Amino acid sequence: MSQAAAWLPDVIKTIERVDPAVVEQAGQFPSSILADVAGRRGALSGRIAPLAPSMRVAGSAITVEVRPGDNLMIHVALAIAQPGDVIVVDGKGDLSSALMGEIMSQQAKALGIAGVVIDGAVRDSEAICALGFPMYAAGLNPNGPTKSVAGRVNHPISIGGVTVNPGDLIVGDADGITVVERSKAASLLPLAVEKVAAETKRIADIRSGKQLRPGWLDGALRAAGVLKDGESL
Repeated sequence: MSQAAAWLPDVIKTIERVDPAVVEQAGQFPSSILADVAGRRGALSGRIAPLAPSMRVAGSAITVEVRPGDNLMIHVALAIAQPGDVIVVDGKGDLSSALMGEIMSQQAKALGIAGVVIDGAVRDSEAICALGFPMYAAGLNPNGPTKSVAGRVNHPISIGGVTVNPGDLIVGDADGITVVERSKAASLLPLAVEKVAAETKRIADIRSGKQLRPGWLDGALRAAGVLKDGESL
């Protein structure tokens, strides 16, 4: 850690966010498309999943680091977050107690928070689903949390195998969550448009019977040494 970083406060209140227009556009794409055009990276572990397949989320990350089973710093995040933000919590993967439930979800929705992603457990899942608030978590547990251990807000965190920095773009759907670095978010949108067009054409060609096998397959097999030069399946 640099000397400058060592002197940063535990709670950083001001961060740079993704342009709202970019968030709106990015939210129109599947999380899988964004992960593909980002170099097939940025997707959180599949154990962090939406409480309901219909849930969708897009926004800039407010990052939170907590000690297992303690949600004090999530309350801090709710106090400083802005409408449209996504609260992303490194809960250390602990499933021994819930870090959020119906009351905090009601609060988050009333504040205009776009959604929450937690590497940990939540509770009151039926009520959260009925509320329609986008909640992604690693599991469920009826136990409640403590509120007594300090953590950090708006520092880099690691969640689901991915580093998330404050202000990064978060996009989620039924497949899970994809994280895109804030500085790269806008530049990926044209690539996402191209990717969707290519996949739409591929599906149309399959349905019509025009191309039932991908055109790249033979070349990939030759490159992998499965086929010899000039040989085809």
